[in-house]
Amino acid sequence: MKIGDLGKKAAPFMSLIVMAILLSILSPYFLTVNNLFAIALQMSVVAILAIGQMKVIISGGIDLSVGSVLALCGIATSMMMANGLPVSVAVLLGLGIGIFIGILMGAVIAYGHLPPFIATLGVMGIARGAALLLTGGVPVFGLPESFAFLGGGTLLGIVPVPVIFTLLAAIAAHILLTRSPFGRHIYAIGSNKTAASLSGIPVNKDLVRIYAINGLLCALGGILLASRLNSGQPTAGTGYELDVIAACVIGGASLSGGEGTIAGAIIGALIMGVLRNGCNLLDISAFWQQIAIGTIIIAAVFADQYRKHKAARLV
Repeated sequence: MKIGDLGKKAAPFMSLIVMAILLSILSPYFLTVNNLFAIALQMSVVAILAIGQMKVIISGGIDLSVGSVLALCGIATSMMMANGLPVSVAVLLGLGIGIFIGILMGAVIAYGHLPPFIATLGVMGIARGAALLLTGGVPVFGLPESFAFLGGGTLLGIVPVPVIFTLLAAIAAHILLTRSPFGRHIYAIGSNKTAASLSGIPVNKDLVRIYAINGLLCALGGILLASRLNSGQPTAGTGYELDVIAACVIGGASLSGGEGTIAGAIIGALIMGVLRNGCNLLDISAFWQQIAIGTIIIAAVFADQYRKHKAARLV
């Protein structure tokens, strides 16, 4: 691995370490066990969505519908439980809805040749509208007490259950990307879709699989969030698409495709979580948080584009 590539991969992690050191100096409450687990819990849903989004971005696409699909799956699962369906059955059906939406979205992009930006923008509106239509814009309450454990329970009395789900999803996704032919296909499609097709890779089928996995993770995030809130919220996930894309970009993904890691997605989500938590501890306005995150996104994309242009000039 070249020194430049190594530096690019290590930059997000080093940024996270520097932020943690500075905040531990500025606030005595930052490096406490409770606060660190609070950060992990707050960013668990965004991290889960970022895992799916990272695969999409690596393949050369983008998904703007993650927040809306999250809300629709959370609402559907909540409504099924509120109407008497067992928790396990409702959760499985909710996950199935996410997979189904992902398959449809992937098929439209792969076989309908729609740009991912347009296809997912349309699905974003459809899914959000469906969530509001199903509920009349009113939250769904009356969920079983056992359901609350998924989003609000802890293991060993301290580790939040959503954090466990995030770690399991990250491990599975990392193995899929780095230890399977499908993972190699994702990178090849993002690097050069035409070359990947000519080399025998089933590009269209793989794209459908990529978006199906992303839909599954959106549904998982929606179910965990509904459990944590103990209600189905039709407005849940509003603005999450920007947070998720930001986490991937900050974590080293290239919006032109072919680059990115699951560890980068997790680190990107943690950077955003640490930044927001630090601003809260230091009593910094939420408006400055948005400015800081936007600045970081622009800087990350600028650095990526500068590196690519410089490499192209050397060829």
